[in-house]
Parts: sequence; structure tokens; C-alpha cells
Amino acid sequence: MKKIILSIDGMTCSACSNGLEKYLNKQNGVINANVNLVMANATIEYDEKILDLGKLEEFVAQAGFKSLGEFKEIKMEKKTKKEKTKFIIFTILAIVLMYISMGHMINLPTFSILDPHTNSINYMICLFLLTMAFIWYGFDILKNGYKNLIHKTPNMDTLVGIGVIASLAYSIYNMYRVCMGNHALVMNLYFESAAIVIYFIKLGRYLDGISKDKTKQAIQKLVKITPDSAVIKIDGVEKKVTLDEINKGDIVVAKPGEKIAVDGEILLGRTHLDESFITGESKPVAKQIGSKVIAGSINYDGYIEYRAERIGKESTISEIVKLVVEASGTKAPIAKVADKVSGIFVPVVLAISIITFIIYLILGQPMEMALTTFVSILVVACPCSLGLATPLAVVIAEGLCAENGILVKKSEILENAQKVNMVVFDKTGTLTYGKLKIAKIINFSSIEEKHLMQIVGSIETKSTHPIGKAFTEYLKENKIEPLEITDFENIVGLGVKSQIQNDEILLGNAKMLSKYEISNSHVEEENKLAQEGNSIVYVVKNKEIIAIVGINDLIRENAKDVIETLNKNKIETVMLTR
Repeated sequence: MKKIILSIDGMTCSACSNGLEKYLNKQNGVINANVNLVMANATIEYDEKILDLGKLEEFVAQAGFKSLGEFKEIKMEKKTKKEKTKFIIFTILAIVLMYISMGHMINLPTFSILDPHTNSINYMICLFLLTMAFIWYGFDILKNGYKNLIHKTPNMDTLVGIGVIASLAYSIYNMYRVCMGNHALVMNLYFESAAIVIYFIKLGRYLDGISKDKTKQAIQKLVKITPDSAVIKIDGVEKKVTLDEINKGDIVVAKPGEKIAVDGEILLGRTHLDESFITGESKPVAKQIGSKVIAGSINYDGYIEYRAERIGKESTISEIVKLVVEASGTKAPIAKVADKVSGIFVPVVLAISIITFIIYLILGQPMEMALTTFVSILVVACPCSLGLATPLAVVIAEGLCAENGILVKKSEILENAQKVNMVVFDKTGTLTYGKLKIAKIINFSSIEEKHLMQIVGSIETKSTHPIGKAFTEYLKENKIEPLEITDFENIVGLGVKSQIQNDEILLGNAKMLSKYEISNSHVEEENKLAQEGNSIVYVVKNKEIIAIVGINDLIRENAKDVIETLNKNKIETVMLTR
């Protein structure tokens, strides 16, 4: 058994996805197929002894859709400037069309040249030309409706297409009769109905496309964790390449501040890596020769060379993205119910509209009344409100979860979440920020705290040590400008040393105090901070300790509110840590 995710083009509503899913599941060799309308893909489990990629794509084509090949990335269908301009133009045309066709009905000022009573020919030609512009604008809707009807998978486009064509044909017929002298029929034209129906369908899809793109952005952020390019070493010479050009076994170089490009093993050097995006641990992890590295990790302070081992779809990030996409393709129980209903909805609506049309004629109702009812049933009875709303809600929820670091393996889990009576929290990166921050400042000097941190932060901007990042972030958050420093020196394993405003400043741990023979009368304060889980940084000015700074992973501001809300809802909370 093999699993593949295909990108699908041509799906416009829930009936499309349901039809394709049913068709795929009927084929010999397909074990299970799930079609995701929002993500526009199909997850297919199949017997590789019977089927291959080519045959699966052939099935998709037979169902009336197009396979864009194996899923590689989340494609953002952002609205281009051209599409926006086109949409604005047709919005204006829709207003003009409605004004011309119905303005006289509500006593709005009209142009005599387009008056339906005195200049019926001009009036009809104007409506006809404007409507044909909308037919061109919505030709894809009519084409998809026809295509799906031929493939026996009628969908919303089929309903809309039949309604539009019926209104257009009847209006053209009446237009001909008016030209033949029956001017009373000028009020029996339904050009604006055909045009406005297309406009509103386009409006809905335009807004829906924006919503889908916002949902996909959360998943796409996972892809952006890895860099676009990297440096590999060939025969001792460094060469910049894209990620696609990296092969297994290549030697990749990572310098301080750069991201790890692919999963691999360190062959040369040592460093600290920030792996918080995958592990949740705020403190950088020490790495040396033989250590494994994960794509997307940030190299803090060392030069390393590592061998590429897992690239492309094999990388950890790609597996996570695939997991999220597969999860969005699974269906919650409520979504399956919606699929069943919307799957039979279109044929039923078609049958009802035709039966209604015939009954109206049998009862002696005018053709106009029968046709209006026929078109109204087709257009108004849209299955997408049911068939699209449920899966869209599920995908949006999963997208928000992914954005907040929560990976949902199956959509069914979201629906079952209402039954949860206990929540077990991990501490680091969940209840806490997952990044080192300034937790506490104990100031022993007369220097104002803001200026003290300006001095310390200015020196730490020159440091590559992971703890130094906490100070630089502090300056940014508090909008403090760094000072000019001189004679900066990194003291390996102890701290840093620098000159600032003619003062010698030392920043480091207790071992640094011993090295420079500095008296320490603040051991009690240090122990207290250490017991609270802080990393300690002494601030020494001209051989005198002027402050101690505690660095820690702080509790999130909203953590207390979350815990209280869960407890109010009678959900027990537990913290799992060590």
C-alpha cells in the first residue's frame, strides 16, 4: 500500500470534491481517497502493484478535473492586481446594469436614450452587451457546470449554469419578439438576472479565496522555517546553492546566525543551536562533531560543517507539513454528514426545479412565471453553504492550531475535543514563551535601571552567546538605543569584557569573578535566582558588582487566564515537566 497527495485543479464547490472522492473510491486498486476542497488536493491510498501515478491522474481526468501532480507545497492563490481591477470593474458594471434595468421601477432618474418604453431597442442592446460581458467574466462557471454535468457529477456550477443559460436564452427570444413589434415584452427580459447571478458567485469566490489564503498562511509558515539557500563545500571551495541542489552526502556550511538547511550530522566544529521551533526548549542546545542537526534550527555562535542526510520530502519539516496537510484532508464525523447531504443535493435540486417548471406550465401559469421559479430554485438552492462551511471551519481550526504550534493528526480529534475533561500542558514553549528573556534585575548601584540595561545590552549586542540574545531583545522591546563600546573581548566559558564610557565592564558568571579576583557578597541573591531556574549574569563595573541579572524562559502573559478558563469549564489542568 502506498499513499500520495495530488494537487487538484477545477474544484469549485463541495459537490465537486464529493463527486471526485466517490469516483476515486470506486476504482480498482484505490484503498481509500479523501478529497479536500479547501486545500485543493486529494490524499489517496492505493495498491502500487495495480496502480501508479499516471493511472491515478487518469482517474482524476475522467472525473472531470485536472491533476497538477504530487503535492509539493501550499500554493497561495493571492489575488493579483489584475484580478482585483477586473473585480472592481465588474462591480461598477453590476451597479450600472441594475440601475438601467430597474432604476425606472423605483422612480430613479433615467436616461431617455435608455428608457425601456420610448427607446426599447437601445435599452435591450445595452442590457444585452452588459450581460455578455458578465457571461465572459463567468465563462469558467458555465464551462465547469457543463463539464461536470457531462461527467455525471453535477455541482453548484451546473445549477448556476443552467439558470443563467435559461434566463439568457429566454431574454434573447423575447428580445427578438420585441424587434418583431411586440414592444410589451420589453419588460420580460431577464438579462440582469443572468449577469447578477454570475457576479454574486464571483463575489463569493473572491472572498472565499481570500479566506482560504489566510488559512493556508499558517501552514506555509512551517515551510518558511527552512532557508531558501545554503552554502555547500566542494573540494574545499564554498558554493551557494538552492535547497533543491543539495544532495545526500553533500557537506553543508553553517555560520553564526544562519539557519540549518537540511537534516544532517556535524562533521566539523561546535556550536549552540536554537531548536525551539521543533522541541519547544528555549535554551539553545550544544552541538559538536557527531551531533544531529535539524533543518530550520538557528546556528547561534559557531562555525560548523555537516553532512546532508535527509533532504527534500524526507526532512523533519517536510514530514510535519505533510502531516498537517493530511490532517486537513481527513474528515470529522460532522463533515461526513455534510458531504452525504451535499452529495445528493444537486441532483435533487435539478429534479425539483424541472418538476416545478412543468407543473407551473400545466397549471396554466405564464412562461415568465414558470421560468422565474425554475431559475430561482436552481440559483438559490446552493449546496456550498453546507458542504463548504463545515470543511472550511475544520481547516481554519487546523491552520490556527498549526500557527500556534499544535499539530492535529486527524480532523476527528477536533470534534472529539468537546469531550475533553483534562488538559496536560508541557511547560517550555507552551505555558512559557520558549525563548530566554530577562526575568529579574537586582540593582546594587545608584544607576537607573534603564541606563544599567542600556550598558549591559550594548555590550551583549557584540556577543554571539545565546544568553546575549535576551539582552538585545530587551533593548528592542523597550526601544533603548545601544551605546558605543570599545575593546570588546569574549572570555570563553566565563563572559565578556568591554570598555564603555571610560569604565571597564565585565559580564559573566561566578567563575569570571574568581578569575578577576572580585569579591562576591551576593551569593545569597545568586542562589535564590538559581533556585527559580534562572541563568545568572553578574554585572561588574571597575571591579565592583553593581547588579545581578536572571535570565529565564518567562511564563506567558495569558497562561493564567487560560488555566482559569479551563478550570471554570470544569477541565482539570496538569503540567508535565521535569
